[in-house]
Amino acid sequence: MDKSVIIIGAGAAGCEAAYRLAEAGITVELVEKENETGGNLNNWHQLFPDRKQAEELRRTLREHLSHPAIRVHRGVMPVRWERTENGGFRVEVNDGALLESDALLVATGFQTFDARRKEEYGYGIYENVVTSVELENFFANRRIATSAGVAPKRIGLIQCVGSRDEKTCNFHCSKVCCITAVKQAIELREMLPDAEILCFYMDMRMFGPGYEEMYREAQEKYRIKFVRGRLSEASENREKQVIVKCEDTLVGKPLRMTLDLMVLMVGMEASESSRSIARTLGLELAPNLFIKTCDPHYAANRTAVEGVFVAGCCTMPMNLTETLHDARSAAMEIRNYLALNHKP
Repeated sequence: MDKSVIIIGAGAAGCEAAYRLAEAGITVELVEKENETGGNLNNWHQLFPDRKQAEELRRTLREHLSHPAIRVHRGVMPVRWERTENGGFRVEVNDGALLESDALLVATGFQTFDARRKEEYGYGIYENVVTSVELENFFANRRIATSAGVAPKRIGLIQCVGSRDEKTCNFHCSKVCCITAVKQAIELREMLPDAEILCFYMDMRMFGPGYEEMYREAQEKYRIKFVRGRLSEASENREKQVIVKCEDTLVGKPLRMTLDLMVLMVGMEASESSRSIARTLGLELAPNLFIKTCDPHYAANRTAVEGVFVAGCCTMPMNLTETLHDARSAAMEIRNYLALNHKP
């Protein structure tokens, strides 16, 4: 087909959809606000549940973008759009360029919760409180250390930071935090075989293939301790250790312990880019502020605006496998739309 599509966002969903559309003979204008593609995938060291190196997938996605039908525009964002005479789209980006297409795909992904909003956890205040994203960078650098430069002897991973939390107005489950904690606990054990590693959780949601098995292995093989209880308070002592208080709800007893390193498992939120694009294009937002689709069952890649499609975590939290599947689904929806509505 002699057709074109503008894709906004070059994370995993945007890159995968771009490649599938290009393979179908459709010209793709891929717009990315950052100077590199990959989105949140760039923050990962290993993937779950198979522990595959994230760099392998990043490399594959980058190679796919070399397709001759794909033009990548880095470091730019849409600022204005209008309908063309034939029902397509004309989009102006912030470097002054005008792009035209027959359809639009929004793949602006998610942003991780800003842990500073949970002041009681001390992120940004106490030196040895880090996020799960920062811990991935530690893994990539092959070094786990406290602010004093020594290996931690006791590490606590805190679940549901910014998810299922009325105080932060995030009522949704971010879906991947539980398995991320399990994966990271195993990696910590491999790097620090003598450390005590604890995971504090409300409940463990192991929904994906291989997840339950990984959770079981973490307990039986890697000796990870799972404590059912939500953290209520954190403070810092003179040695810069983190003192935490919570209740073990399985035994009904309060807990108070000292951690050398505390890791906050930050959840997913609708990205500011998604909300901004939604305002620009006139798209509806769901109550959780992710972009609302026409129907979650049979039109999950369509929006209320004709010719505008969505893919990936701009609509809801997804794991990486689901994101890639959703991108392929969106590409197929767009192909059908162009074939039915834009015949030569």
